[in-house]
Amino acid sequence: MKKLSLVLTMMLMLGAVIAQDEARLMRFPAMHGNQVVFTCAGDLYTVDKAGGLARKLTNDENGYEMFARFSPDGKQIAFTAQYDGNTEVYLIPSTGGVPKRLTYTATLTRDDISDRMGPNNIVMTWKDNENIVYRSRKQTFNDFKGQLFLVNTKGGLSDELPLPCGGFCSFSPDKSRLAFNRVFREFRTWKYYKGGMADEIWIYDFKSKETERITNNIYQDMFPMWSGDKLYFVSERERPTNLYCYDMKSKETKKVTDFKEFDIKFPSLGDNGIVFENGGFIYTFDFATQQTQKVTIRIADDFITGRNQVKDAGKFINTFSISPDGKRLAFDGRGDIWTVPAKSGITKNLTNSPGAHDRDVAWSPDGKYISFISDMTGEDEIYIQKQDGSAQAEQITKNADTYKYSVTWSPDSKKLLWADKMLRLQFVDIETKAVTQVDQSKSWEFTDYEWSPDSKWVVYTFPDRRTTSRIFLYELSSKTKTPVTDTWYDAAGGSFSSDGKYLFFTSNRDFNPTYSWTEWNHSYSDMTRIYFVTLAKSTPQSLCT
Repeated sequence: MKKLSLVLTMMLMLGAVIAQDEARLMRFPAMHGNQVVFTCAGDLYTVDKAGGLARKLTNDENGYEMFARFSPDGKQIAFTAQYDGNTEVYLIPSTGGVPKRLTYTATLTRDDISDRMGPNNIVMTWKDNENIVYRSRKQTFNDFKGQLFLVNTKGGLSDELPLPCGGFCSFSPDKSRLAFNRVFREFRTWKYYKGGMADEIWIYDFKSKETERITNNIYQDMFPMWSGDKLYFVSERERPTNLYCYDMKSKETKKVTDFKEFDIKFPSLGDNGIVFENGGFIYTFDFATQQTQKVTIRIADDFITGRNQVKDAGKFINTFSISPDGKRLAFDGRGDIWTVPAKSGITKNLTNSPGAHDRDVAWSPDGKYISFISDMTGEDEIYIQKQDGSAQAEQITKNADTYKYSVTWSPDSKKLLWADKMLRLQFVDIETKAVTQVDQSKSWEFTDYEWSPDSKWVVYTFPDRRTTSRIFLYELSSKTKTPVTDTWYDAAGGSFSSDGKYLFFTSNRDFNPTYSWTEWNHSYSDMTRIYFVTLAKSTPQSLCT
């Protein structure tokens, strides 16, 4: 019995070690037979479909290798890479080898995997064992519309497919038709888009030159993958995104996966199933069983890109704030809050939080605290910390529902004012932690707001797309807001005088048109001037004494 207990303990320990070694953050998978290829840390890896220890296929230190796609016979892998600077299409044997460059295109200024346009020259699929389809922006520059091109494995000039635009695509088994997306939104920075550019699945017939729309709804339907008489795709019609199947014969669509937490991302078609990423892991969907299986992958690597490194935080400063006495400067750099002396002294890392993004610093007018925004709870919250770092940061707000911007202290150091992505302007009382909403827009975020010298008023510019921007005053005691300017002229930049008697602002009120001798059109320039209003009847209307 003791031996059995010991064996079970060792098995549990071994299982724990293996679980800890399981890789994550794997992307852009492809599959053929029992071989799976994926991208991890910018390189291509290969692993058995059943899982296990992955082997590295590429080792480029200067760029990414991504969007691997197997040739129909499984002998070659086409992929997108940045070996020579530009993002181009390359080719290697599926067992590994020296990459062969197939395309040569002009450099795009926005050509990065993190950009909302996505990288250029993305490998989409293979037409046959000699021709590769890739999506390129070389004719549309930085638009999210691109064209589909064919390049031969021997290289040479590419041939454009007879489509005005295209994204992810898949050929029918007889290669006579192509299922495709027209636009390319997979790298956009927001989810569940329902506007006019939402992806649909289209089928183009190369013989009849006709195009048929398969899906027709307000949701994103992406990544068409053609297998026999079935057309698989990912849809945002439910949350999270899952895999769906369209039957070419019955014209019916059904959901075939049921993930509850994370979206299915970047699936690709294999010879006997589909492989995709979900929550950083790799999964397969088998056509025969209609079942989903996780591929448990381990990577034996030195992970050189994940090693601790010494970085100059001064090169990554986003916001800063000078102490009231001018002796120190606070700033955020590489996700931490720092203070440095004006002349000599100690540099302090106040937050030292590698697992959070701390930003938007502001020094309190009394010099005691530094406020900042942090996502250490998982959401944006406002914190304050003693400027000498003698205590842990104190969380001032809670239950965040969106991003926060530009925190501003009241002159009495008792309140903090900020704007957010929900188009609200709010302030919080430091002592009670009570939050008060000043105003809310329907058009855009508040970017222009300021406290009065006595901390009893807030001046702000109300953003509105349907009329002019206006300046408002908000009184804290009565919780009332009063418009300072009317709807005839744009106004912004409200600022109190030091004694609080005058409110200065800029406004577009000068109309001096310049006429053209050729087109008989006119334009208005230099419209902006500085204006002021008095804030009490007893205040003189003139600044001259």
